[in-house]
Amino acid sequence: MHVWMYGCRVSSDYNAPNEEECFSFLDYGILKNGINLIDTAEQYPIPSDSSHPEGNSERVIGKWMKDRNVPRDRVVIATKITGGKNITPQNIIKDCEGSLKRLQTDYIDIYQLHWPFHYSPQSNWGQSLQYNIDTDSNPYWRQLGITYEQLCASMQQLIDKGMIRAWGLCNDNAHGLTACTRTAKMLGTTPPCSFQGDFSLIDRKSEENGVAEAASPYHENVGFMAYNVLAGGMLTGKYLDMPAALDTNDRDLITKYLQSPRGRMDTRGWGGTLYRYRSHAATEATKEYNNIVKNNKKELSSLTELSIRWSRQRSLVTTSLIGASNINQLKECINHFKNKDVLSTQVMWDIDRVHMKNRLPIFSNDNVGKDWFGEGEIGEPIP
Repeated sequence: MHVWMYGCRVSSDYNAPNEEECFSFLDYGILKNGINLIDTAEQYPIPSDSSHPEGNSERVIGKWMKDRNVPRDRVVIATKITGGKNITPQNIIKDCEGSLKRLQTDYIDIYQLHWPFHYSPQSNWGQSLQYNIDTDSNPYWRQLGITYEQLCASMQQLIDKGMIRAWGLCNDNAHGLTACTRTAKMLGTTPPCSFQGDFSLIDRKSEENGVAEAASPYHENVGFMAYNVLAGGMLTGKYLDMPAALDTNDRDLITKYLQSPRGRMDTRGWGGTLYRYRSHAATEATKEYNNIVKNNKKELSSLTELSIRWSRQRSLVTTSLIGASNINQLKECINHFKNKDVLSTQVMWDIDRVHMKNRLPIFSNDNVGKDWFGEGEIGEPIP
């Protein structure tokens, strides 16, 4: 069983728990329930501050393993190097050394690029799917000082040194995945083994934009790690009856939820950044998925269950990265994940019927100002 210990970010962010809570997450998930994967990164916590510096997530995980005397082969550790212009041959070595030190381990199982070192309209939280040749020609991307050949050679150097066992990509696209695997094979180096991407009932782009085909065993044979399976908490259903703080005009409710957030969607920082999961199209789709649950009470107990079980049985997905902000949510997610029964053919068809109404709801937005001239709500390029 696989899980993403999202709650172990340990920051000033709303739903980043403290060290004691993180230990309880890890105890329950790994020591008591057979989870075997911890996914983290050097650039957590987000946001960071002087009392919660970046790297704390790795430190807490390393401290937990040492404190609990966890055998190293009991867990698979996946961590990430900060992407973009940070990806250089020198930084790949230096940052990996830093992660190893914080994790208190001799090796990392999977070392990933947190986001691409090359231009990608789909990387990280970008709202645009359109390739923009002018952006791609920008010196920021053209002169980063690393090529696919250098990237693959640097990762092989980490493998040869015994610092990592394998490597992968995160928030990349089909071009980046194929370029990395083909370059590695051409050089005779180890190709990436994983691709981590945003994936849920309301974000199925990876099945339809070439990533699934590229990752297939018949092509590049790369495992897909699905993160945000619950769409930032939207697919738990907790915002259906009462919308997120930033989505209501009721000042009393805004004040109430900003002071006592139910999740990240009720915060000014992340609530604004993650609006894509709350677009009109995404909200309507979420409501319809919740109706499927109501109409199939013998098979389903909650929208959370539907979301987790649907994602787990997709042919693309090899690892489900379940983010949990509290122990009760983690217990619920694990319980649903343990249910090995596949969703019925009728439920799957009902899901696809909702999907066909708007196949990319998180990239839809009916709030685009006439005078915004090519920008969306958070300054992202449109379309």
